[in-house]
Amino acid sequence: MKLCIVGTGYVGLVSAACFAEMGNRVVCVDVNPDVVAKLREGYVHIYEPGLEDMVKRSYADGRLYFTTSLAEGLEEAECVFICVGTPSREDGSCDLSYVEQVARDIGSHMSRELVVVDKSTVPVGTADRVRELIQAELTRRGETLDFDVVSNPEFLKEGDAIADFMKPDRVVVGSSSPRAAGARREL
Repeated sequence: MKLCIVGTGYVGLVSAACFAEMGNRVVCVDVNPDVVAKLREGYVHIYEPGLEDMVKRSYADGRLYFTTSLAEGLEEAECVFICVGTPSREDGSCDLSYVEQVARDIGSHMSRELVVVDKSTVPVGTADRVRELIQAELTRRGETLDFDVVSNPEFLKEGDAIADFMKPDRVVVGSSSPRAAGARREL
């Protein structure tokens, strides 16, 4: 399967490396060109045992690629994972501005049917908001493309994230779309 992972922080990079290790073709998108350049050189900016070797191997084999261009990441993607930060605000609520911006950008750049996966830690109802933002951008462009939004929260423990991803004790996926459920089975 061809995947796009937006965000190369802890969740995004571990997910991308593990998906690539399973044989998927994965394009990671990050807004920071310095991070992308270092990842292309084999430098992993987070610590997780075994991650650097996994990233280097998959990159060398052509299953893992890094870019700053979401348009490039979405070119052949069947599924896009939103793995960006959701920092807490002063009042304790979740700042969804990065998730919302990625949703807008997906709507601006998608050119084919997609399954969009919220992997970032987000409150209930975020999938509806992501759907609205993508649809608003498609409408603005005059495009009618099918897409589904799926919630797939992560349960990765630092220091054991690769094992947690590859052999999870639980997987939570929420969607009202049978097509999206089918894509999940392919992964």
